[in-house]
Amino acid sequence: MTRKTIARETTAEGIALHAGQTVRMTLKPAPAGQGIVFRRTDLAREIPARYDHVAETRLGTVIARDGASVGVIEHLMAAIAGAELDDLVVELDGPEPPILDGDALSYLVLLDRAGTQTNDAPRPALKILKPVTVQSGEARATLHPAEAFGFDFEIVFPSPAIGRQMFHWPFASETFRREIAPARTFGFLHELDALNKAGLGRGASLENTLAIDGDKVVNAALMRFPDEFVRHKILDALGDLALAGFPLIARFEGIRSGHALNNALLRALFADSSNYARMTPK
Repeated sequence: MTRKTIARETTAEGIALHAGQTVRMTLKPAPAGQGIVFRRTDLAREIPARYDHVAETRLGTVIARDGASVGVIEHLMAAIAGAELDDLVVELDGPEPPILDGDALSYLVLLDRAGTQTNDAPRPALKILKPVTVQSGEARATLHPAEAFGFDFEIVFPSPAIGRQMFHWPFASETFRREIAPARTFGFLHELDALNKAGLGRGASLENTLAIDGDKVVNAALMRFPDEFVRHKILDALGDLALAGFPLIARFEGIRSGHALNNALLRALFADSSNYARMTPK
């Protein structure tokens, strides 16, 4: 019911998923009310982690301001939301957080190392009052009124390696650690060459990304769940929705939803103040 940050700073270094360069990341405590802020130390720029700073959603959520950007923030944001942290500084000397293990669990390990501290500032939440829906083709995302935060997600891919998967998950930090955070990102081998030519996916490897080739997962030994793909989509959605800047009291329903639709959903939510009520604990 009160805001939390980390107790001490912690640092990690690794490869950026798309840029392919080594990036050093330092997580630092922040004062109550600041929210999550990304700081590009190489550019001397700061970007608040908010939905209205999202500038790109192709193969990852990118935030930008004043000529600076930070990409692929959704896994880290999911870990921050899963740990129920409200205020944090993320310092980077490059364009993305390191991808680490391709999941959110590796970021949770860093947050565990840093510990947490609370203060007396209240932790407001947004309660959804009526359904808010956005749609693009067969993809749809909805925030439904609910008494607690939760997810219902369905994905459909033509590859038999994925097929149709559905997962229901009521949000809880304990089950996030076990059921959602370990799910790795994934991609299709036939797309990799085009991505590389476009300057993307240069840090992807068979150690941090589940690779699908036709009807099989090439590195299936890395899989942690038989339905890991839909679990990772929930991980992505949790990170994207964390850009609301407040915990949500709602049920998220996603059908083939991705980063673009997740961000469009938040923009639709905040476009009409009758969609929500701000709840402040007493």
